[in-house]
This record gives sequence, structure tokens and C-alpha cells, in this order.
Amino acid sequence: MNIKNILLVSPMYRDLQALIENVAPHKTFRFMPEEGLAQEDISWADALVSFNLKTDYDYSTVKWVHSLGAGVDRFLHKKDWNQEILLTRTICSFGQRIAEYCLSYILKDLQLHDRFQEQQQQKHWVQSTPKLIGEQKVLVYGTGEIGQMIAKVFSGLGVDVYGVSISGKEKAGFKKVMTVDSHFSVLDEVNYVINTLPLTERTERLFDGVIFNQLSNAGFMNVGRGASVDEAALLQALNVNKVKFAVLDVFELEPLPKSNPLWNHPRVQITPHISAVTTPSEGAACFLETLKNIDENRALTNRVDTHKGY
Repeated sequence: MNIKNILLVSPMYRDLQALIENVAPHKTFRFMPEEGLAQEDISWADALVSFNLKTDYDYSTVKWVHSLGAGVDRFLHKKDWNQEILLTRTICSFGQRIAEYCLSYILKDLQLHDRFQEQQQQKHWVQSTPKLIGEQKVLVYGTGEIGQMIAKVFSGLGVDVYGVSISGKEKAGFKKVMTVDSHFSVLDEVNYVINTLPLTERTERLFDGVIFNQLSNAGFMNVGRGASVDEAALLQALNVNKVKFAVLDVFELEPLPKSNPLWNHPRVQITPHISAVTTPSEGAACFLETLKNIDENRALTNRVDTHKGY
């Protein structure tokens, strides 16, 4: 594949330009924010590098699209993709970042931070015993790179980590991996549920009343995609204590509208899609490695199966 003209569209385009342009002098680049993007720029390009563009564009003239994030649903979900166009994604420290993000909220729960903070405000001295993380069961939806890193970190702390995937194929770090259709029997046993799944037709609204109603006061964390969750079903599950608390980093609409009731729920923690940010240095490094592999006709470990959506 001959890649000469490369269009890079990102809010951090200036940082990426400083890291990339001089490293690949044999290529011609355009770096810009989305506000300055026109269809003519895409028509000029052999390759588009971007993530989560707000407008639908015609990519039929490019040879390669590279996502600066782990997700590619903005390019694929409910869209017809030209199978002749190569699609790759960024692989970097996402797994470690998300594992630490989720671990922080689980430890906060087990160590009774909120209870002791409230007692401090009331000047009450009442002892309660925190729980041990090694006594917990965690169910992770998605057993790819991110899910496997969560399993590695948590199992290293003695946690029983169960996984859910489309195939149900066993993966390192998981005590057991089940399919989406065969995992319901463990739902009432787990203490925490973590969603890392990509958005596909199969995962859209996956977390509905059927799943939430089988939980037994479990914590729920969504670091995958917002559209995987039926928000009304989640709110109902919170209100009847099927879900103990929810930590939500991703939403179907971002920024989350101020009118959304999730903002005001006392047992919902909202973060602004920061559990696995792409830093300029990591984004540039993955892009340059992928570009080199394409130029040298090497295998691409970050190639997306556009039929599966990940």
C-alpha cells in the first residue's frame, strides 16, 4: 500500500504535528482540528488519522483510516464500510489506565470512604471493618487487550475475575470466560461488573433490565461505550438496589446533557471520558509504528476486523 498524503484531524493536532512531522519527512501531512476540516481534505488524503469525528464524511477515497483511540464505532457502527479500506486502531496504555481507574473505585467502596467521610462531617466515631479485595468477584465484559489487563491486575490481588465475550474463549487472568448468552448464572454472585466492550450491533443496549435485575447489589462500571447501557434500566436497578453504585465514564451523548438524571443520582459517579485517554506521545508512537509496518508490508497487530467491529 502506497501512503503519501496523510491527514491528521484531532484537538491535539499541534502536539501530534511536533511529534510526527519530522520523523516521517518522506510523507506529506496536513494537521488540523475538526473545525477546519472539509471533504476536500479527505479527498486529498491517502490516509486519515482521527478519532470520534462529529460529522459523517465520505472516506471512500482514502486507503487507510487510523483511529487515535481504541474504539472504532464512530467509523463502523450502523455504517457501510468499504472493505478495501484498511482500518487500524491505537493500542497503548489503555488497559493499564482503565484497570487502575476501576481499581480506584472498587477500593473506595471496600474501604468505606464515603461512610467515613460522612462520619467525619458529623464528628461521629463509629468503627466499621473494610472488606478485602481478595474476597471479591469481578465480572468483566470484554476479554481483549483492555479486559485482559484488568484481569491481570485484579487476579494479581487475589480477585476471582470472570469474563464475558462473544466467543467465550478462555484468556489468561480469568477464572472463567463465558459467552454473552451463557453467563447469566454468575450475575447474582459477582460484587462488581466492568464493561469494556466495543459498540457493535450485538452490544448496543446489552446492559438492560435483564442483566441488571439479576445482580445482587453489585457495583457497575462502564468504560466501554455509553450506548451499551440502557440508562433507564440502570436508574431503575439503582433505585431498587440491584446495582449498589455506578461509575460511568462514557455516554451515548457526550458531553452528557445537563438534563440527564444521572447527574443528580446520589450513587452515580460521572467522569468525562478520561479512563483511557490517548496522550500525544502514545498516539504518535502507535501511528508511526503502524505507518512503518504498512510501508514495509508487515503484519498489523492493531488491524480492525471491520465485520466484527473491533
